[in-house]
Amino acid sequence: MRAKRSQLGLQKIWLLAGLTLLRANMTRKALSAMKTPDALACMRLSALCAMGFIAVPATADPPQPDYWIAAGQGGTAPHLARYEDGQGEVEVLLASGPVNMKDHPFFTPLGENGRACVTCHQPSSGMGLSVETIRKRWQETQGRDPLFAAIDGSNCPSLAQEKPDSHSLLLNRGLFRVSLPWPRTTGPDGTPVNPEFTIELVRDPTGCNTDPQYGLHSPDPHISIFRRPRIAANLKYLAVDAGAEMYGGVGPFNAKRLAMVLDRDPETGRYMSMNIMSDARDPTLKIQAAEAARDHLQVRTALTDAQLQQIVTFESQIYAAQGVDTAGDDFSAPGAPPALGAHNLRDSPTGVLGDSFGNPAFKTFDAWLSGSGSARPSGPVPARLSDSTAARPSDSASAPLSNSPSARLSDPAPTRLADSASMSGSRPDLNVDTKAHAPNTPSATPPAQQALRESVARGYDIFFNRPFWIRDVSHINTVGFGNPAKRTCVTCHNLQMVGTDASAGWGDLGTTNEPWAGEPLYSPRSAIKPELPLFKVVCNPQARPHPFLGRVIYTHDPGRALISGKCYDVGSIVMGQLRALAARPPYFSNGSAEDLRAVVDFYDRRFNMALTQQEKTDLVNFMSVL
Repeated sequence: MRAKRSQLGLQKIWLLAGLTLLRANMTRKALSAMKTPDALACMRLSALCAMGFIAVPATADPPQPDYWIAAGQGGTAPHLARYEDGQGEVEVLLASGPVNMKDHPFFTPLGENGRACVTCHQPSSGMGLSVETIRKRWQETQGRDPLFAAIDGSNCPSLAQEKPDSHSLLLNRGLFRVSLPWPRTTGPDGTPVNPEFTIELVRDPTGCNTDPQYGLHSPDPHISIFRRPRIAANLKYLAVDAGAEMYGGVGPFNAKRLAMVLDRDPETGRYMSMNIMSDARDPTLKIQAAEAARDHLQVRTALTDAQLQQIVTFESQIYAAQGVDTAGDDFSAPGAPPALGAHNLRDSPTGVLGDSFGNPAFKTFDAWLSGSGSARPSGPVPARLSDSTAARPSDSASAPLSNSPSARLSDPAPTRLADSASMSGSRPDLNVDTKAHAPNTPSATPPAQQALRESVARGYDIFFNRPFWIRDVSHINTVGFGNPAKRTCVTCHNLQMVGTDASAGWGDLGTTNEPWAGEPLYSPRSAIKPELPLFKVVCNPQARPHPFLGRVIYTHDPGRALISGKCYDVGSIVMGQLRALAARPPYFSNGSAEDLRAVVDFYDRRFNMALTQQEKTDLVNFMSVL
């Protein structure tokens, strides 16, 4: 009888253990697999732990992958870090020193969707966001990362958010939904806007422009366009006082936009360059941060002035550029070209117009020419592979926090970190071997390395000196250059060190307007379908028309016109900077160029440049080291 009671007691214990394990969400398959003595012992131990007889230490949050900084993860952002990308390593330099990420508003989730600024501005992507990083994050989190928030990380908030197809533009092209009021009634400075055109919807693969809650005919009418995030780095070159820095204080008029008055900083009254956003709608970093917090982080309460200033101060001292190329050149080493690397971006003055009279746009690459000074290759020129490869970080470090925005620290060797370590935890420091390169003689440099150097130098020479006919570009051919105008790439990419336009740099190159936009034509017989909305813009008879497309324009993104209300601005986009490119494909505001070769091919086709295959390779190599 006693043995029978003991047996019943054991049965009750095992029954309780089984129920406890079931409450711990063990699957039926896992229970049925527990047939070995070891498995039974493990089950008994688990039951005792669950019933409180054995203490188990609390489980820490799982470490974040080292290519990703999660909102609110804490830790220290290092003074100098490098991350692998498809063309070597991109580097991110914090000029004021390491930054404590805990409770910092750039790294802290401040709104309802769990995002922080860093969610869309990752150091491993050169403070932007590569599509490969986006895809990897989807796979690792099954789409549950705040990055994929319904408000703009999906094609439309009304779609089923668990389905990858609902996020196809973000996963395929790195595009976020930008929702703007339409028709617009006021400009960024509060002045009235009376649009000169109407917008008709031709097609809407996303469904958001026809959505009863979010669409053009909803109770609160908005237009949905889709754009790439711009990088949050090197901003001292973009967020400047245009009058004082660019043109010696000549006043409010933009030199390349005849008689157009620049937007002002509402706090200081100073005129701004209008180069921050793709449509130039936010004149200052502070206004942009407040808008992003409202629209992308979904904050319930507006950020305080202190929070906004902390974000602006942090963003204003970030520099991002390629730091190492695939041939082994480290751009922080002596003898490297003076425009390459993040430290040269930090140390160079802003507001310098790149020209042919002593201030080239990216200075000089003479250090990489052969001993004779010729740009001819000394061996076979390597074509770059995997232009669209993702950026994956490999370094970070912890160091005391520096709060001085003007502190000038010596550049330590960047630290390489174990792939499995977390940015918020301790990692072994592996010093980068920073090589001092020998003088410019072919015998001192391996042939493959010298060949790549000379290819880059030739690519820069094409970028700076090779003329071609620029034609039918609004705000370029319409401002006194003539149409066509025999010019070079640097005509538009003229701001030294970053390659934006020194003036308010919007223009219609055709990246978003038909017939030049890269969207596939719709055909019921084709498996490739257009992904972006297509709008028909019809301008008023009294309006100044688009100079080359007239008063009826088909576009995937009206661009600047959504802010200005001007017909002649339809399709005009502010050009982005040309730094840290290898870490953040795809390119153009709509992600239509999947890699750097696609960028070169677009310009070659658009302007009939007749580039040779060698010239295309040289241009790609040049852009990959910026």
